[in-house]
Amino acid sequence: MAKPRGWLEWNAEQARNWIRVPGPADDKYTRGVLGMRTGSKDYPGAAVLGAEAAARTGVGMVRYLGPGRASDLVLQRRPEVVTVAGRVQAWLLGSGINADTRGETVTRALDAALAEGLPTVVDAGALDRVAGGSDSPRPIVITPHYRELAALVNGRNGTTKTVTAGQIAADPGEWATRAARNLGVTVLLKGSVTRIATPSGVRLTVSNATAWLATAGSGDVLGGILGALLATNAGRIEADPDALAALAATAALVHARAAGIASAGGPLAALDVAEAVPAVIRALLAVPTERKH
Repeated sequence: MAKPRGWLEWNAEQARNWIRVPGPADDKYTRGVLGMRTGSKDYPGAAVLGAEAAARTGVGMVRYLGPGRASDLVLQRRPEVVTVAGRVQAWLLGSGINADTRGETVTRALDAALAEGLPTVVDAGALDRVAGGSDSPRPIVITPHYRELAALVNGRNGTTKTVTAGQIAADPGEWATRAARNLGVTVLLKGSVTRIATPSGVRLTVSNATAWLATAGSGDVLGGILGALLATNAGRIEADPDALAALAATAALVHARAAGIASAGGPLAALDVAEAVPAVIRALLAVPTERKH
């Protein structure tokens, strides 16, 4: 995709082009399989929210690989989810995992998924696994908030420089751009305005999300939406690495619009946002009246 000079606000017309509609020859595998290593003993709900959002975004299959209690809760909510290992087209890693308390087995599993080189969403408790950066861009989208990005930047700089969440909040565009370049990944920096930056210089924004979206679990839902979009568009990502930016912006736009439906001007819960995703996608795919002829 073309690289804008400044920040480009993503819109519904652009997002529509990144929603893959299945055809008569598709099956659950060709539609995309999303692998998930999310959730933990302390935060099993993150796995439920991510799986729910991914399923409602239109992925062909979700493979959830996580702790027993989280698996049970996922299956109670979404019995079609597969809980055994197998081929996937993309990964969602880290939601609901605490990097400070995860065990070696979980860390090895996260690293093994990253080593596959597939399109991957890296969230929360897996962010430290990309902190070393890379000499070449990787097919990874990280989804930090300000505090998480500060921790990543400080980890990259060692003890020579300390960046605070407040500094990132004061200039999120600069820090998202810098992190994308230094880490070799696409950055989706969450905030009142979502900013997406790539190592190659693509810079996108998604604005106008309801402030009610600042609630526990909303980031887990975003991860599921984005993971599903990566899985369904894995071929496009292979052909054009900057497709990650478009897909990240599309996920943020779907997330924001689903929150608007769920809120209707009042409070919402994260699961409400996931449940509203199909309505948003239907609206994005609908042909405007003036274009039907």
